[in-house]
Amino acid sequence: MTRRKKIYEGKAKTLYEGPEPGTIIQYFKDDATAFNAEKKAVIEGKGVLNNMLSEYFMTGLNNIGVPTHFLKRLNMREQLVRSVEIVPLEVIVRNFAAGTMAKRLGLEEGTQLPRPIVEYCLKDDKLGDPLVTEEHIAAFGWASQQDMDDILSLALRVNDFLSGIMFGVGIRLIDFKIEIGRIYEGDFMRLIVADEISPDSCRLWDIETGQKLDKDVFRRDLGSLTDAYTEVAKRLGVLPKGATPMTRPTLIN
Repeated sequence: MTRRKKIYEGKAKTLYEGPEPGTIIQYFKDDATAFNAEKKAVIEGKGVLNNMLSEYFMTGLNNIGVPTHFLKRLNMREQLVRSVEIVPLEVIVRNFAAGTMAKRLGLEEGTQLPRPIVEYCLKDDKLGDPLVTEEHIAAFGWASQQDMDDILSLALRVNDFLSGIMFGVGIRLIDFKIEIGRIYEGDFMRLIVADEISPDSCRLWDIETGQKLDKDVFRRDLGSLTDAYTEVAKRLGVLPKGATPMTRPTLIN
């Protein structure tokens, strides 16, 4: 068997050279990190669930005309995706105050915001992914003004899609983070949603009880992360509703 060429290894995923030019294999690990990797654990089955859920969300976005890097799921832990040039920003959309926003502004967690607020952080683990403004982005050339207009439009379309999907299964979308990639087709460049969309990158609260169904379960020691992610997968139909939480869930094709 030919040994695959590793391109990059991050906290939650490993990227390998794809079978065709312009493609990458994205492998979802079981590693969980929080507080800029100060807290770490290996949670069996997490990567499988995130692979399934990200496939579900990315496929849904592709189907409504929001372009993503996702091509297909290869197996329990791997996806085939387009190779992109990542814009060095984390794009955060907030519908309710939580996490760092609640602390910065002295807001009670769960406070509904007047409208969705989009924030940007520089992707730099050594600096702790600092919050930046559009002035910073323009001044340092991380993205053009046209890029920023397109990124804002993509982020709000993703928010509309995810909010509706989650509301339909009794989950409130508090906030989420996406990354954006550039792809080049001849002389033409366009921006697409990249990386992943999963409970690792979203805050998801049960509408009735406020129960957290996202990585805050791990951050705050609120119980089993696998159980929380499994609950999200069951509600969305990615797992059978009658399935019991398990570390190695059966996939539905």
